[in-house]
Amino acid sequence: MANGTQRHPGHSEPEPPESRHPFPVPRPSGREPAAPPPPVHAAFALWITAVVAGFFETVLMVGRLMSEGDTSAGEIAGGLLLRMTVFSAAVLVAVQLRRGRNWARLTLAVGLGVFGTLSLVIEPLRWLADHPVGDAFRDLGAVDVLFGASRVLHLSAVLTATVLMFGPTANSWFRARAMEPGKR
Repeated sequence: MANGTQRHPGHSEPEPPESRHPFPVPRPSGREPAAPPPPVHAAFALWITAVVAGFFETVLMVGRLMSEGDTSAGEIAGGLLLRMTVFSAAVLVAVQLRRGRNWARLTLAVGLGVFGTLSLVIEPLRWLADHPVGDAFRDLGAVDVLFGASRVLHLSAVLTATVLMFGPTANSWFRARAMEPGKR
């Protein structure tokens, strides 16, 4: 070593500033968990995308309900409270997914992947069952188009995140995380 310094086991030379990554990258070591693989990172990002799309849809729906005046403030507040609770829980569980908690993966798959998906498609399917398909597009306004686009994004994010969470790379990572002490 230069200047007579010795390197101790487990200590590495500092990286030159130009080679440092602009964002800290977790690296596996004896104490640090392995970083989530790309499919788990992508699934996390897609769950957050789904929450943001759901929030956007909620804003559009509340605006419509208030402008129509057919719904009481209490009903709107109750719906908002329920949705904000679900959105908050989804984000918190998605963070646990990214940390490698298998229970979070299962919770997201069942809670949002199954029941959430049903809640996204039941209302449009009911409406289509009672109306000719042509009626769906005849009286569309800008808010309807925005809502529909957001719903497609929302549903796509949920379905894709669910698939990514159970791919081979993700499965291997979750198995390895479950084997770490205190991570079950």
